[in-house]
Amino acid sequence: MLKAIYPGSFDPVTYGHLDVIRRSAKLVGHLIVGVLNNNAKMPLFSAKERVKMLKDVTKDLPNVEIALFDGLLVDFAKEMEAGVIIRGLRAITDFEYELQMSQTNHKLGPELETIFLTTSIEYSYLSSTTVKEIAAFGGDVGQFVPEEVRKELEQKMNARRRM
Repeated sequence: MLKAIYPGSFDPVTYGHLDVIRRSAKLVGHLIVGVLNNNAKMPLFSAKERVKMLKDVTKDLPNVEIALFDGLLVDFAKEMEAGVIIRGLRAITDFEYELQMSQTNHKLGPELETIFLTTSIEYSYLSSTTVKEIAAFGGDVGQFVPEEVRKELEQKMNARRRM
């Protein structure tokens, strides 16, 4: 059974992420969505909140597991006994960065392969950063994120405005 990891920060998870998750789940026997707990970044949502949102929006996918990790992706892949890393590409700028990361990961873990999936055209512009910016100004993000995520995002932004 092919086991793969789709890593990311997912702050928050968008329809673009879900598109890659759903398509990847069809390609592999077991997909681990690895939620990066990166202390160098200041995410809007805690790692636990991001894991919970991902579990909520992928509960209909039986071969998808959500797992938190920190440190090197190659170490996480070894720990999870995964042989494939899946990365989504929106534009050529994504490819340049992802190619460099793929080559570095392959150097650190020669047994790991990376598969690039281009995002579906309807999500090619979408990013978590854009979603957070729209939400910060009170815009409707319902067309960019699942309803469960929209509610969490709205609550988080309302709490920030009250500060």
